[in-house]
Formats: sequence, C-alpha cells, structure tokens
Amino acid sequence: MKKTVTRLADGRELIYYDSVDSTVRNAVDRRPLDAVSTSSEIRHDPLLGDAVAIASHRQARTYHPPADACPLCPTRDGRLSEIPDSHYDVAVFENRFPSLAGDSGRCEVVCFTSDHDASFADLTEEQAALVLAAWTDRTAALGALDQVTQVFCFENRGAEIGVTLGHPHGQIYGYPFVTPRTELMLRSAARHRAEHGGNLFDDVVAREEKDGSRIVLATDDWIAHVPYAAHWPYEVHLHPRRRVPDLIALDEAARAEFPRVYLELLRRFDRIFGPGEPPTPYISAWHQAPFGIAGREEFALHLELFTIRRTSGRLKFLAGSESGMGVFINDVPPEAAARRLREVAST
Repeated sequence: MKKTVTRLADGRELIYYDSVDSTVRNAVDRRPLDAVSTSSEIRHDPLLGDAVAIASHRQARTYHPPADACPLCPTRDGRLSEIPDSHYDVAVFENRFPSLAGDSGRCEVVCFTSDHDASFADLTEEQAALVLAAWTDRTAALGALDQVTQVFCFENRGAEIGVTLGHPHGQIYGYPFVTPRTELMLRSAARHRAEHGGNLFDDVVAREEKDGSRIVLATDDWIAHVPYAAHWPYEVHLHPRRRVPDLIALDEAARAEFPRVYLELLRRFDRIFGPGEPPTPYISAWHQAPFGIAGREEFALHLELFTIRRTSGRLKFLAGSESGMGVFINDVPPEAAARRLREVAST
C-alpha cells in the first residue's frame, strides 16, 4: 500500500491509499474554496449522562446532488470535486461539514472507489483489503490525537438510512469521549468478569458457536452470528477468532481473510429479500476499544452489520417504545434471520 498525504484548497487533509507503490498523486485542488467554518459543540445531557453534538453548519451540507455533480467522484472533464485526481483507489479526507471538529473531535470521509455506480459489495478482495488498510491507518492516526478518545469507522448505505450522497463511501468519527454504547459494553464486560471470571465477548461467541442456530458463517479467523437478542430485523456481528481491541491489533491471517468474509456478508444482505429487490439498506459499524481507558483489554473488536428493512418494501421504524424508552421490538426472530442469511450464501 502507498499512502500520499496532501491538502485541499481550503486546507483540509486528503489522503490517497493506492495498491500500486509507483502511483504518483500530485493533482492540485483548483477550487476557489473559503476556509472551513464550523460551529461544532459538545453538550452533555444531565439526565442521561450522554453527549450530543450540536453542529448547525451541517444544515448547508450537500444533499442528493445529481450524479454528474457528485463531490466524491474524481475530478474529470473540467468538473472539480473533493478528489483532485482523475482516478483513485481509496481516498480519505476531512469532512467539509463535520459533526465533530477542533477540540470536539474529527470527522473524515472514506471513498471506497472512484466508480460512482459501484457499492462495497462490488469491490474485489484486493480493493476491500485496501479499505481495511485505510481504516486501520486512520484508526492509528486519529487515536494519536489529543482530542480523540474513540475512533468509529462506519458505512451508511441507502436513502432509507438517510444517505445523501450515492457514491460508495463511509465515514470515520474521532470522538472526544467514550460513546454511550461502548460505555454499556465495557460496563457489562466488567460485571461479567467479576461474576464469571471470563471475558464477556469470548463467552458470547463461544455460546453462539456451541448453540449453532444463529451462526451465519465461520472460518479459521472470523465468525459471524445473529445476536441472541438482536435489535434489528437482520443483524450480524462479525468477530475475529483472536480477540483484539481494535483494527490496529488484527493479525495478518485475520487481515488477509477479512475481505472474502466481509464481501460475502454484504452480498448475502443484498439477497435476503429475493431477486428483483433493490439493494438492501444497511449500517456497517466497527466497534473498537477507546484509547487510554482502564479495562481496554477487555473490549473486543467486532463489526455490527444491520438493516432497517424487515421485509420486502417495509422498513423497521423506531416508534414509541424504541425512540421513547430505548426498548426494541424485533419482528424477525434471530434464528429465522440467521437461517435466511445461510440460505442466500454464495454457491
């Protein structure tokens, strides 16, 4: 992998990741951009104890542009974009409309390919491996920043999820605090260690493998299962066999096998609802241990992949119980979801 760091016209950082070491990246951003001005602010809820990012400048962010005006496509035919070069493998840049900025953290955009009409599932294993390398490198870089405590790599796909740019891309958030969901996991892991003497994540995966009914796929280095108490209609948790706290610590065997496993999961998601159905909307989220905290070694890197589509043409909306009280009601039994995800395996 070759990494090239440059700057956009307004000073934001842009990083190219290339699979060929001889690639030269010297294109200049010719847009007449003003310096980025943000109003990101973190406020803490005194009742719930969590944090909310207030970012009013995001009201002006790009919203469903036509394909010929996509800001994530490479610069071609006189049309200038966020990527000055005419082609790229993987590109990462600071978000122009960040939810978190300055002392409040950092937000980056990850473009998986220069092909506007592709999706992550369309990538080759080599391309997916390069994305994994970019995620890993950015986790290390953001984790080294004084204002960042936790690094979150994720992808939202589909208009139903709320995606406003159709180009295949994801994001990376560097939070200045430990997120509420991770806090809950760490708390549960500490309680489990005190009560049972083992690691919670290891024991959950072992229980799922022994039961077998919710296993989606298993290889030498990865195991994917639908959680026993899945929140979403189709939800898969993917764990490396060897527990590690973050992407940086993945061993070479797991790193090499990940592209095949992950691409298979994404392709199965697109086949859940049968032929002729539109691509399945999903959120794909890497859960990594926060930096510089006690109990970090108890956390287990894993990826959570889920869709809000519960059946053909119908979405799972967060209604009163979910949004008002945080109590999920799942219409699809986890065992049935796992069975369907096994049925649509690649032949």
